[in-house]
Amino acid sequence: MKDMQEQLEEQDSEDELDIDLASKKQELILSLARKLEVLREARQSLQEDVEDNEALGREVEATVQRLCQPNQLDKFRMFVGDLDKVVSLLLSLSGRLARVENALNSLEDEAPPEEKRTLTEKHKLLMRQHEDAKELKENLDRRERLVTGVMEAHLDAASLDDYRHFVKMKSALIIEQRKLEDKIKLGEEQLKCLLESLPLEQRPPF
Repeated sequence: MKDMQEQLEEQDSEDELDIDLASKKQELILSLARKLEVLREARQSLQEDVEDNEALGREVEATVQRLCQPNQLDKFRMFVGDLDKVVSLLLSLSGRLARVENALNSLEDEAPPEEKRTLTEKHKLLMRQHEDAKELKENLDRRERLVTGVMEAHLDAASLDDYRHFVKMKSALIIEQRKLEDKIKLGEEQLKCLLESLPLEQRPPF
């Protein structure tokens, strides 16, 4: 009888622990869901900033078209187009490189040699691609100085300020968007894992 009572008490204690753990998970799920909501609102706001800056860019382009030579307009358009591509490429490669480095650093000593070899090869390839992208960025920076020189020679002070603001914000907004997307992606993955760790009847409704 005493053994049975002890078993029941032990069972009760385990049930309480399970309930407590489920409750903590639910709290964490709700907290993560709220954070994701805030991040998605920030993404929407950032998208509006991007659209405003693109509108400013179109105004600057129209001014350049009016005041500069056709070949100078072409250089401006190519520089702006490449700015988008090169900054995005550099960010993408930096992110992938960081993930591979994390995977390499967290490899256990007893991990299969094949896994380590594959990650090391991937790391070498990404390092080379990252160096190439950095060279592209340096080349782009040189072109920016040339384009800015042309703008200084042809645009009035207000239009020149618009041009500088547009270019500066274009890079900054691309970087900010990538950071935000990474945070949202991570939050969604964490939320999915937490939800899947709870029985269906214990999952909070969204």
